[in-house]
Amino acid sequence: MADLRIVSDRTPELMRRLVGVWERSVRATHTFLSEAEVAEIKPFVPQALAGVNTLVVAKRDGTPVAFMGVQDGRLEMLFLDPEVRGQGLGRQLLEHGIAHLGVTELTVNEQNPQAVGFYEHLGFKTYHRTELDEEGRPYPLLYMRL
Repeated sequence: MADLRIVSDRTPELMRRLVGVWERSVRATHTFLSEAEVAEIKPFVPQALAGVNTLVVAKRDGTPVAFMGVQDGRLEMLFLDPEVRGQGLGRQLLEHGIAHLGVTELTVNEQNPQAVGFYEHLGFKTYHRTELDEEGRPYPLLYMRL
């Protein structure tokens, strides 16, 4: 398993590394996004990382390989480096969020079926669906809760 830590000191170096995890993760799982869209979203990732109340970083051998952001009982983000997918790290992070940070809700892109299946497997059920994402793009979102 990985070393999970709540991060309060969000240094520029850590943010740079987490943006790298985000980008590799998105390229592996968000195949519905074009290269231009990934490039358009990327500059906003540091803002999202800085703005979330609780940021949990998973490290292996001292290197960040995954992270999740939690705000008021809502999972705001969960990204894993593709090299560590399928090894139980997403489950470890989410179960930590549920047990220690009160996570009961999340939003996921409907076009990311692996993520949807992962959340359903851990007990989340869809209670609302939108045709557009928060930026008005044609990417349906599923709102899920335990």
